[in-house]
Formats: sequence, C-alpha cells, structure tokens
Amino acid sequence: MSGAVTSRWLVPGPARPGAPRLYCFPHGGGSAAEYVRWGAALPAFEVHAVHLPGRGARPAEPPLTDLDSLVAALVRAVPFGVTGPYAFFGHSLGALVAHEVSRVLWEAGEAPPGHVVVSAFPAPSRVRVTAPVHDLPTQELVAEVARRHGGLPPEVLTSPALRALTANALRADYRVLETYAWRPGPPVPVPLTVFAGRDDGISEADLRAWGAHTTEPVDVRLFPGGHFYLREDTPAVQRALAGALTRPRRAVGV
Repeated sequence: MSGAVTSRWLVPGPARPGAPRLYCFPHGGGSAAEYVRWGAALPAFEVHAVHLPGRGARPAEPPLTDLDSLVAALVRAVPFGVTGPYAFFGHSLGALVAHEVSRVLWEAGEAPPGHVVVSAFPAPSRVRVTAPVHDLPTQELVAEVARRHGGLPPEVLTSPALRALTANALRADYRVLETYAWRPGPPVPVPLTVFAGRDDGISEADLRAWGAHTTEPVDVRLFPGGHFYLREDTPAVQRALAGALTRPRRAVGV
C-alpha cells in the first residue's frame, strides 16, 4: 500500500540509524517545524514531523480537506514501518489523523505503530462540532480560532499577509474536522496514551473514551495548561512522551 517516501511529506529531525521512528502529526493549521525540533530532546527516537500540503514549503499544493483523503494520501506516500519500529504522536487534529492512519494500516494488514500518543483531543466517538468555522471569512476565521484555542503568534493576528497564509491551512484543517463523521469499527490493537491540558475544556470522560478504540490499555495524563499545554512546559511533556513510549508493557514496534 505504501510507496516511496517523498521529502515533501516529512521533515526529519536528527538522523539516528536503528532508533525507532516517532512520527509527529501537527495540530490544525500547525506546521512540522514545531514538532521536528523535539528531536533534540528525544534522543532515543528518530523524529519525523508530518508536513501537509498547502503550508510551509508546500504552499502551491492544494490542501486536503477531508479526513479520508488525507489519511489515504499519507498511507500512500509514507511507508510507515518499513524502516523498523515506530510510534505516533498527534496533537489536537493531529491526534485524530494519527489514530485513523494507524487504523487504516492495521485494517490493510500492515504493521501498525507500536504506540500512539494522542494529545488534546476527545475520543473519535465523542467528537462534536457545534459551530463550524471553516467557511468563515479570513479575519473572522483566524480570530475565532485564536479565541477558542489561542496558540497563534501575535504577528499572524496583525499582518494581513500572514493572516491569509495561516487562514488557508486553518480552513483546510477545520474542514477536515468539521466534516468528520465517526464510523464504528473494531478497536485497533495498539497501546494508547492520552495527553491533555487540565484547562482545555475536554472532559475526562471524553479522554478516557479512547479506551473503546483500542484493545490495549489506555493511560491518561493531564498537564497544567490549556489547549497548548505542551508549549507551557515542553521539557516535562517531552519527558512524559519518552516515558510513555518506552514503558515496558509493550516496546514500540513490537
């Protein structure tokens, strides 16, 4: 199912031949740059940040605006598992994408990740969209995302050019989320760890509901902060991530 890796889909961190790969899936509107920098703090892994079309070095490529197309494109472009053991980390929308990629790989008979860490996102069966934003005008879209979650640099809010670029990615990613419809299916035999900020507004019940999507144990870890808790004490989150991925209950990729 998977073809050759194309550099446009992945931004690699420091090369560590023989180490398990950690694929990081960015949040809605996010870029690979934020997560590839984690490579220096995770020496036991070779970090590869997923880089989606329509942003960063891929501005001329049309963004993918529905989850099925996005997952299918990733599975075609990136031979997950071919180089050995691997794991996923996904933040916010990236959590949903990481889970769906692991599910599609498993259903296709390919090796799923040895562990998936999902961050700041409710279980897929609990996703609820109340007020769609992907069709808002640019300024209103950016302002509403900033109001809901924060995390946007001040210059994006004040610069029309940067605001327009950011809105393109946000619009595509929010359309992915807001047109997503959960389809019941068998749980995936992959261990899950759930990270979230205590002040993000996601209920613990919605976080623990991830247990219905795997046959393996689920751990839930709460951190101080809101939706972007991982920026408030990044070293603590990185230590927790490394600990989750190296926990003896199941080695990554086994």
